Amino acid sequence: MTRALTPADFAVDSSHLARTLIGATLLVDGVGGTIVETEAYDASEPAAHSHRGPTPRNAVMFGPPGHAYVYLSYGMHWCLNFVCREPGHGAGVLIRALAPMIGIDTMRERRGLQDERLLCAGPGRLGQALGITQEHNGLPLDRAPFQLTAAPPDMPPPVVIGPRIGITKATDLPWRFGLQGSRFLSRRF
Repeated sequence: MTRALTPADFAVDSSHLARTLIGATLLVDGVGGTIVETEAYDASEPAAHSHRGPTPRNAVMFGPPGHAYVYLSYGMHWCLNFVCREPGHGAGVLIRALAPMIGIDTMRERRGLQDERLLCAGPGRLGQALGITQEHNGLPLDRAPFQLTAAPPDMPPPVVIGPRIGITKATDLPWRFGLQGSRFLSRRF
């Protein structure tokens, strides 16, 4: 039986959370699927938005765990992160890819394409498919419009681990996690 994630589930290290989110279900306003790819970020390393301390853009990362941190990437893609660890630390998990399950027609309309594999394969695509905007920044993940349920505890998904992608700093950290064999990953491991 699956259970809803609570703020206490997010009060852990980002790499631990990133791994345990694989196989969890994420819905935003009833649209979403299974999380198949994540990346961990922590204020202690230079690739994190929180590395240089709080700013108006990243302030949510320093707040309580279990909230959405949403930022605009390249001036066009809204990216969804989950804040974790203790308040004031500045850690989070980027949700990189989902296997679409619910609201696929809505995702296709938002993305303007039919290929189910490409609907949520990458953080920008995922944000667009789920209708993520700046309005989601700072919202608690345990309430509407979010619905998050843990992966089934009796069948932990097989997870692959590798270095993060799409960044230029701290690229050696093995903080990218994915569902082994998933065809919905943003890029193969």
